[in-house]
Amino acid sequence: MTDYKAKYRHWLDSPALSESEWKELNSIDENEEEIKSRFYAPLQFGTAGLRGIMGMGINRMNRHVINHATQAFADVICAEGEDAKKRGVVICFDCRMGSESFAQSAASVMAANGIYVRIFESLRPTPELSFAIRHYGAAAGINITASHNPKEYNGYKVYWSDGAQLPPRHAEAIARRMSEIDIFTDVRQMEYDKAAAQGLITVIGAETDEAFLQNVLSMAIDREVVERVSDDFRIVYTPFHGAGYKLVPEALRRLGIKHILPVEEQMVLDGSFPTVKSPNPENPEGFYLAIELAKKHDSDLIIGTDPDSDRVGIMVRDDDGEYITISGNQTGVLLLDYIITARRRKGTLPKNAAAIKTIVTTEMARKVAETNGVHIDDTFTGFKFMAEKLSQYETEGSYEYLLAYEESYGYMMGEYVRDKDAVTASMMIAEMAAYYHEKGMTLKDAMNSLYEKYGWFAEHTLNLVMPGIDGLEKMKALMDSLRKNMPREICGTGVLRQRDYLSGKISVPSLGVVGKTEICGSNVLYFELEDESAFIVRPSGTEPKIKIYILVRGASADDCNSKIGKYEAYANSLNN
Repeated sequence: MTDYKAKYRHWLDSPALSESEWKELNSIDENEEEIKSRFYAPLQFGTAGLRGIMGMGINRMNRHVINHATQAFADVICAEGEDAKKRGVVICFDCRMGSESFAQSAASVMAANGIYVRIFESLRPTPELSFAIRHYGAAAGINITASHNPKEYNGYKVYWSDGAQLPPRHAEAIARRMSEIDIFTDVRQMEYDKAAAQGLITVIGAETDEAFLQNVLSMAIDREVVERVSDDFRIVYTPFHGAGYKLVPEALRRLGIKHILPVEEQMVLDGSFPTVKSPNPENPEGFYLAIELAKKHDSDLIIGTDPDSDRVGIMVRDDDGEYITISGNQTGVLLLDYIITARRRKGTLPKNAAAIKTIVTTEMARKVAETNGVHIDDTFTGFKFMAEKLSQYETEGSYEYLLAYEESYGYMMGEYVRDKDAVTASMMIAEMAAYYHEKGMTLKDAMNSLYEKYGWFAEHTLNLVMPGIDGLEKMKALMDSLRKNMPREICGTGVLRQRDYLSGKISVPSLGVVGKTEICGSNVLYFELEDESAFIVRPSGTEPKIKIYILVRGASADDCNSKIGKYEAYANSLNN
């Protein structure tokens, strides 16, 4: 019997399965491909935890996989000592199918291991979990969410005591422990209600919300400008059926925004996301209801947050009255420039101000920072790396950060969170839009003024999807090929140098290795081109795809768009 069939039988014969779970597995008994898909390999536990399609099997998200990971996580926490067990964990969840029951199941496993649990009474934004871990001095945290993925997915995100996602050594310890223990017989469990009655589980809610919101509002720089425009400034908001539905409008209201127009159809909490194909604010298609409402009320700004409210997307009116997307790269540049100028205007800009971005985020952010005398650092993709950089600033006393962001619609401000935060970002975007509104400008107008000031930049991201069992092999083969055969030119533009962030080597065509990157250890290839563009290749850590990031600089918008089109064609050719 092949290995995946043996694993299938192990599950099918386990008394731990409920009747419905057994029926689901038994229904695929004659379907070899489906059995192989579900059991050929377990979901891989990484620094972001687990993420996958819901269903029975080791390669799916279900309560047994959740419990397995939680037992391993509990073992890691217990190894830290009794104090860590008493400090406990905070558990949060989103609107997805099964999220609340998965969260309660994880809480039960933690409690069975003698670890104190605080669990939110209902769904909450991811940044509030990060805040709560720090606020309560907890040892760790768990969030049951698949963020902006389609409805078929769920996930298990894990956090350490600093409120950031797990550092690699702890993630590796959990993965190693999962490989050592049986998914059914080695997991400690107790009834949720019994654990709560014994004081091992405490439900949290309104008090934590209030403490979080007070911190969010502390980031406002110029409430007076909001007050001055409040009578004729309108914002449409959608949470895409998710966790931002309560706190984002409340933060905007407390900022002083009088006219907040919610997209009622999408204020309904629903993990099937019935009004959108994908609840991702990066996809403008999901904003169609928000656009209808905005046109009806002549709104100035549309804000949309993803189901766990860590990412935020925005749209504004163009000159023709249509609503257009402001990209994540552009929003970050706008925020950085606004925070610098507003704090300078208020006399609160620190002399040692800094910003943090990822290596795949627009270089325009560097131009904005350096022009204004602000230090800027690059990190790998993921807010755990930005949180590490922020902790370094704090430990060294070297810099006071203003903003950390990445191009995929994630922004972090303030000392109280260590993950991307759509609640604070929405509040700050609203203040910024109000500032420009008073000047008779939209955020599109503001972006154009920044291009005129700092130069023309453009960015584009492509996904080379490589599904199926052989997808990972195809992804590896492409990365290996690009490493071994470094292109001398891309679309007729010479390659100046290649940065291999996995090995930490910087190579130049014909000369070979000439130096080392400042950071290393991530599977990313970064090609610097002679026309000041960059072509970046990075396999996704959570999905079967390779992401291509094209960053260009040009003499004008048309010049930038021409370069984007040229390099996009080359990127697509890599998946043939």
